[in-house]
Amino acid sequence: MMHRASLGFVFVVVLIDMLGFGIVIPVLPGLIMSLAHVSVSVAAGYAGWLSAGYAMMQFVCAPIIGNLSDRFGRRPVMLVAVLALGLDYLLQWGAPVFGWLIVGRLLAGVTGASFSAAYAYIADITPPEKRAASFGLVGLAFGLGFVIGPALGGMLGSIEPRLPFLAAAVLALANFLFGLVFLKESLGFENRRPFDWRKANALSALRALRGQNKTVLWFVAALGVWQLSHIVYPAVWSYMAIAAYGFSARQVGWALALVGLSSALVQGLGLRRVLPLLGERRAVMLGVAGLAGASGLYMIATQTWMVYLAIAVGSLDGFVQSSISGLNSRAVDAKSQGELQGAVQSVGSIAQIVGPPLYALALEHCSGPDAWVFLPTMPMLLSTVFGVAALALFLKGASMLGADHPSSSTSQ
Repeated sequence: MMHRASLGFVFVVVLIDMLGFGIVIPVLPGLIMSLAHVSVSVAAGYAGWLSAGYAMMQFVCAPIIGNLSDRFGRRPVMLVAVLALGLDYLLQWGAPVFGWLIVGRLLAGVTGASFSAAYAYIADITPPEKRAASFGLVGLAFGLGFVIGPALGGMLGSIEPRLPFLAAAVLALANFLFGLVFLKESLGFENRRPFDWRKANALSALRALRGQNKTVLWFVAALGVWQLSHIVYPAVWSYMAIAAYGFSARQVGWALALVGLSSALVQGLGLRRVLPLLGERRAVMLGVAGLAGASGLYMIATQTWMVYLAIAVGSLDGFVQSSISGLNSRAVDAKSQGELQGAVQSVGSIAQIVGPPLYALALEHCSGPDAWVFLPTMPMLLSTVFGVAALALFLKGASMLGADHPSSSTSQ
């Protein structure tokens, strides 16, 4: 019972973070325009810098939080992060000037780095052969947050533009109280290690992991490139749908809801059924094949149902990250799980910094009257290139780790 409650808390931590991210999407442009007194085009530029700042804070802070969790345990680090997240949303809710909003988004990046402790917590309490499926619960939380967040934010924002921030704060603070009661520490004293500032940054963490196990670097690189591939959806998918298919705002909303829902189903339910049959290696190959197939369908789509079919096929890519993460966590010892997850999240933050402008440039130069070549779906094609590169890196690491058989993968 306590094990389930602890997993539930971690699930809710990730879900609330994604809800908070999704809730503010519909109202953030208007809030920036009103606080900074700028037009919508200028506000979009400000939002891009806010996103880069958010990702940069995660890049800096994820290894610190991961190492702190290796020293003091997962429970206090996660609880402090959730409490700070709730207070941060209160700050953004009451922001009187644009500068306060900047501070709020930067603080959100710091508290969002608690994912490193959350993944380490899951690795602590889950047997190695079941970690990929447990990591899939995190993917389920991401998907549900991506479905529910924007819809909820739009509904609340129509009542009062800042209400979504208050709702996000209430959710985070309620989760903090839940954790105080139900969350138990997962890291025994025998597996804790002293905090070392020299290791509390992404580059140092990668060097330390390389010294511990060569396989890990290949997996971390694969996860980083894969996240660069997958960030195409929050970065430019909605703009691509408008340019390529003439979608209205409502059609974009329904399509993105389907993206989140199909991803949640694959990662939350499909992983538990597929991994015992295929193993992590074949599951990753299936996921990348789904991404490539979806890219092809996007390129030839001429009707809405074809776009939805592409989304459904593309949802198979939900097998990738959890499968790689499951094998990756088994390649390091119990004392270094926080360091591992901090490094992984920092690499992912680099993808969040680099990816959006890269995909935006691809869309800009392949659509409109001045296009180099008219191919508005170029971002999806570029995403597939990164996905195949991630697969190559993963297979290199898996070959060093040893072949995984269905019997060694997740089972119920």
